[in-house]
Amino acid sequence: MRLSKTKSYLLQLTLHLIMEPFINKVAESGIISLDLETYFSTDTILQFDLKSYLFMELILKEKDFRAALLATDWEQYKNSHVAITCSVDAIIPMWANMLVAVYLTPIAKSVFFGTEKQLLEQLLLQNIASIQGADYKDKRVVVKGCGERPVPESAYIKITNILYPFAKSIMYGEPCSTVPIFKRK
Repeated sequence: MRLSKTKSYLLQLTLHLIMEPFINKVAESGIISLDLETYFSTDTILQFDLKSYLFMELILKEKDFRAALLATDWEQYKNSHVAITCSVDAIIPMWANMLVAVYLTPIAKSVFFGTEKQLLEQLLLQNIASIQGADYKDKRVVVKGCGERPVPESAYIKITNILYPFAKSIMYGEPCSTVPIFKRK
């Protein structure tokens, strides 16, 4: 049986590809992939909502508020990051937030004013701030662009600020498909 020239060529090419070792060009390129998603805190994040402590969800009565705080089970916040917030539109005096912080500070890992989402972002930025830019000196870095969890824009700005003085280049995306951000000349 005689093979046509095209089939013969394809067979030779297939055998050549099978026999030749696979080369991962991305791995050989020296590009470092940085996944900001891995910097999210894995600690428990809870919210302390002042709404429950307001009279008719509108007014904070100092005497009632202080009594309610004394009756609160603060152990539920132990070793957690806690966001103090008020989910209803009410005027909350600053001292009320400070008073809640006094109860939480000895129990919680950290106390923050804002929503759980804002606290999660703050913790992410703190973790990214621990990255040593000098570790990426003269390196080609791809900041991963998609994953399981949405990474806030502030995290991308933070990592750019950290890498810019050191990295040879900064790219966004995946190592196989990137958008160039910066290249040192």
